[in-house]
Amino acid sequence: MGKFRFFFQVLSYLQYPLMFLALFFSVKPYFDGFEYLVKNPSILLKNYNYTLIFAGLGISFSTLQDTTKIQNKFSKKVWENPKKGKRVILIICLVIFLFLSYGIFGYFITENENLKELSFGSIVFSIGLIGFLKSAIEIFENHSKDRNTTANNI
Repeated sequence: MGKFRFFFQVLSYLQYPLMFLALFFSVKPYFDGFEYLVKNPSILLKNYNYTLIFAGLGISFSTLQDTTKIQNKFSKKVWENPKKGKRVILIICLVIFLFLSYGIFGYFITENENLKELSFGSIVFSIGLIGFLKSAIEIFENHSKDRNTTANNI
């Protein structure tokens, strides 16, 4: 079983090149200059669609990491505090709801082709965030200071 866990932890490092691609596509439209963007605004939306797709994939791969370990001191402060951890989980839920509802609206309801293209990336991004939410809940359960209280065991 340890080999599978190690394999998925190594596989999680694919998040970095995918996030780099997302960053690249988020700044790529500006390389041609603002005048070109004013004349061709669809290029901006196309690249933002790619940004959302690659960010969603990167977030999906990041969820393959070991949830029993915390990466840094800031994360430790958030996940060990029950109030902060619940707030972060709530914020993630709200972001998922916003991106998913925009994506569904844009893909199925609107007739604007630019919004349809961007909405696909929004759906992929929100699917990645759903996996991230599952990992966040696991991390919160593993590291919260109140995880062993009698209120949680009832």
